[in-house]
Amino acid sequence: MKNTLYSFLVVLLASFSTPKETVTLSGKISNTDDGKLRIKGESFEKEITLKPDGSFSETFQIDYSGTYNFATKGNRSSLYLGKGTKLTINADDKNFASTLKFSGNGSAENQYFFDKSNAVNKLMGSAQTFYALEETAFLEKLKEVKTAMTNLLNTSKVTNADFKKNELRSIDFFEQLQLLNYPAYHKHYAKKEAYTPSESFPKFNDKANFDSDEDFLFSSSYKQLVATKFNNDLYAKMGENEEYTYKLALPEIKKVKSTAIRNAHIQNLAYEVGAGNPEATMLYNEIMNLSTDAKFKEGLTTKFNKIKTLTPGNISPKFDYENFKGGKTSMESLKGKYVYIDVWATWCGPCRREIPSLQKVEEQYHGKNIEFVSLSIDEKKDYEKWRKFVEEKNLGGIQLFADNDWNSKFVTDYAIEGIPRFILVDPNGNIVSADAPRPSDPKLIAKFEELGIK
Repeated sequence: MKNTLYSFLVVLLASFSTPKETVTLSGKISNTDDGKLRIKGESFEKEITLKPDGSFSETFQIDYSGTYNFATKGNRSSLYLGKGTKLTINADDKNFASTLKFSGNGSAENQYFFDKSNAVNKLMGSAQTFYALEETAFLEKLKEVKTAMTNLLNTSKVTNADFKKNELRSIDFFEQLQLLNYPAYHKHYAKKEAYTPSESFPKFNDKANFDSDEDFLFSSSYKQLVATKFNNDLYAKMGENEEYTYKLALPEIKKVKSTAIRNAHIQNLAYEVGAGNPEATMLYNEIMNLSTDAKFKEGLTTKFNKIKTLTPGNISPKFDYENFKGGKTSMESLKGKYVYIDVWATWCGPCRREIPSLQKVEEQYHGKNIEFVSLSIDEKKDYEKWRKFVEEKNLGGIQLFADNDWNSKFVTDYAIEGIPRFILVDPNGNIVSADAPRPSDPKLIAKFEELGIK
């Protein structure tokens, strides 16, 4: 089963037939990096261009009353939009948390969301600290957090009865999510691989309704709960050596009644429409038939058309990026040898776990007809972090730094959505595999031997 890290934010998209509401957002977000404010929801995206002083005023339609996100390039926060919302947002983007203020219709709900987020983060601390707690301490802390959320809602200025009803349910979903996560997370953070919950540990309510449009549109905890429960059920049924979930996932997705949830599952499954999947065409067609989200389908089609060009024997997309040792290195300059490319980043845990195996393979094939290229897609702000990492870990091969992280042309040409990603190119610059085995996979050496690399 692939352990692929997907970019740290996935926006779940859907399509709805509920009556549209008109809302107004205005205010001033000063000191942004790009002068943009982005509103995202289920099957909804809107970009607002700020005036030079950061001010803005926009009236637009939304598809549903519920939770959205608003974000600048440097910050993001939850946003509640509903009937009658005429919200003013003010903040200094360089000091976002301490300056964010809401006023107008909808301000009570959004101030509550902001205060709740701050309170939860303060009480829970880091994920490592929270989930490393032993059972009794964990349950006490969880109770403390839930009580604080409930008290905060009860003492807030929120008067919207529907909001309060949905938020109380969301607080329960938050509690259930932590109970569901605890066993696996505790194993990891407490370094107790043999841990199993005691008989007295509260049981997760797996009989709850995981097919509710209303809860999905309102509660981020419910969204996470639905996704986690769905994925856990899939992985429990998968064989040890299976790489893809779609054979099990598709029949389950077809049973889902909620349009929002079905489309969310579909979008997650779309990651498996990839160059390494021999049934990518079938999966693409299935997803296109199931999804009701036109924008998502347009994006998937663009991706699929790229994937079709990445078949073995086709000319590989090119790169020409900065080399750690100085100057630039291009794909063209490596012609005459096989090229094994590792697309990675310093922040990527699964990427780092492959490094020892990659170093062993590099050593085994040192001086043979193959070059090993590690292409970092770290952000430009982490350039020095990348250089320090390469030096301290004594990384071998050819170490390159992409020019625009995820949006670098080589990355987008290969339709890369998750890392690590490994690519194998032949001495003529043609694709051998657009999704090659990892260094830790014995299939990689078998492939090298099959190709006669020596």
